Amino acid sequence: MTTATLPGPLPSGTPVLPLGPDRDLTTQSPPEPSMALDRELTRLLFGDNQAAVHATWRGLLTKEMFHHQPGLTPEQRVALSYDRLRQVNEATDSPEQLARDPELLAALHEWTGVVDGGLCTLASIHYNLFLGSLLDHDGAGQDLSEFTSMSSTGTFLCTELSHGNDAPALQTTAELDRATGEFILNTPTTGAQKFMPNTSLTGGPKTAVVAARLLIDGEDQGVYLFLTPLSDDKGHLPGVHVRRLPDRTGTPVDHCLTTFDQVRLDREALLQADHGRIDADGTFTSTLGSRRRRFLQSIARVTTGKLCMSAGTLGMARASLVIAVRHAYSRQISGSRRGLRVPLMEHRSHHSRLLHSLALAYAMSFLHRSALAQWIGHGLEDQEEAARLVAVAKGWITWQARAITTESRERCGAQGLFPANGISDLPLNVEGGITAEGDNLVIWLKAAAEMLFASQNDDRTATESPLSDGPLSDRPLTDLSFLRGLLAEVVAGWRSRAQLALRQGPAGDPLGRWNEASTPALEMVSAYACLKAADAFMAAAARAGTPEARRVLEELCCLFLLQQLNGHSGLLLADNHMTADHVRALWPTISGLVARLAPHTMALADAFDLPEEFLATVPIASGGLIGHEPCERPAGEAGRS
Repeated sequence: MTTATLPGPLPSGTPVLPLGPDRDLTTQSPPEPSMALDRELTRLLFGDNQAAVHATWRGLLTKEMFHHQPGLTPEQRVALSYDRLRQVNEATDSPEQLARDPELLAALHEWTGVVDGGLCTLASIHYNLFLGSLLDHDGAGQDLSEFTSMSSTGTFLCTELSHGNDAPALQTTAELDRATGEFILNTPTTGAQKFMPNTSLTGGPKTAVVAARLLIDGEDQGVYLFLTPLSDDKGHLPGVHVRRLPDRTGTPVDHCLTTFDQVRLDREALLQADHGRIDADGTFTSTLGSRRRRFLQSIARVTTGKLCMSAGTLGMARASLVIAVRHAYSRQISGSRRGLRVPLMEHRSHHSRLLHSLALAYAMSFLHRSALAQWIGHGLEDQEEAARLVAVAKGWITWQARAITTESRERCGAQGLFPANGISDLPLNVEGGITAEGDNLVIWLKAAAEMLFASQNDDRTATESPLSDGPLSDRPLTDLSFLRGLLAEVVAGWRSRAQLALRQGPAGDPLGRWNEASTPALEMVSAYACLKAADAFMAAAARAGTPEARRVLEELCCLFLLQQLNGHSGLLLADNHMTADHVRALWPTISGLVARLAPHTMALADAFDLPEEFLATVPIASGGLIGHEPCERPAGEAGRS
């Protein structure tokens, strides 16, 4: 853990970073970004194995097919997303390896989310939920060439019209017919219709894995997945009924309602593993006694899906910032004197908002890397903790991505409203990530309950280390270890308030007690997410290979931590973790950090490494504006004034 204190003399009793004359953007233009700084920040953001993990997907953005295509109808945009999905498939050496590798999958979503929210959705469904589910069960030994070649696109049918967050209660059934050995897949009620899978005929033939309740001799064995052909070149198969849903928010996807009318499936359709098998004589066995646990094992791919959704929105947030920062440098407005023109970036009101968002985006990136690494490396003993971090990170990252893409779009003014400028669709596309693979609020409530009710919480010691002894007045707001300790106190404080609310809640009313505790419990989870992000941020800064990169990252991390602590300063003051001087110094310290970081804004954005070939197609990211292209006058109007 770094204990660095950021540079600069501090006035006695006021822990504030100084604003030196070389940081005054009102008197000089920002210097050119240091290429060495740019490259080192990129290395820290994407890792030393960037070429192996990210290069293929980044390269897609250089292709014309992945650039903005104007004038398409919603149906044409959906078809384009499927065409792009096939390009993704051609770009990968092994679709099976892609489905098995969470790091490669997440990287795919980081880059495809930049250009096509619909493609991001389709890729997540085909590779993670569909192909990944087949590989995670005994189907790993089957011939999957139909799906790896994409002669049939995979989709995933779990959510029902009446069963979203309570998916374990879904009603679709798959009943074993002992006479034939087949399963009969059926939709028994209107509420059991499969809701929002991409099951239309757009994109060619489709095959699904369908979550259905396994019935054997009338006994409910829990929810399992069944491999179900949906359509071929001639249309939907008998018994499969599909109705297109209205267009949704964000990039269009062919979402549908799907029902099954006594569809017969071969015995091999059941995706079997240790949590559920049927032998030759129809005897069912399972290593899990709980039907709920069988269901969770069947849909275990949802955890990797959370990593994919957060990665997709992370890529969207970073892209929006690159576009907004470049526009801020190229867009000229009136200055303080007559005839003076200055870039938007010269104004503190403009660049401070972008720097706050950049600090947040770096924290999101490092948290995602940390959660991904913990999930990849987890064992049976820490699986629940790793899954909980993935869930918490998904909620926090996607919510912050909404804030960043909205802020970035606004900073581009009216130009940001045009899809050709690559930014207007991003805030709406983020909404899909917020809801997919579990609504954020619901997965945070689950995480909060686990953190409160677990008999032994392995995270507590690591995240809630108390502030070190010594006079608070000696701890400046530029000391990263001090700021980290304050955030740990925020987590501990909200945990204590939630536990107290549980104890004092109405006796004999579990829901009433939880209602009392849920608000502080959610605050605890939010602070916990920020703390884990700060830990990952500080660890990345410590790995910096140059003094400049380390200093910039430490200053940016300090800005991030002060952002998070600002809203909790009252409670920290009341609990004697901060002094009144600390509270008074918050704003000037933040202002000083912004001034120090402002000259590095371009380097911080360029480190996100969006290809120049892609940015050259975005007018406001390449020094242009919508409307600057030559005007073609209608015939006969050339002489009109």
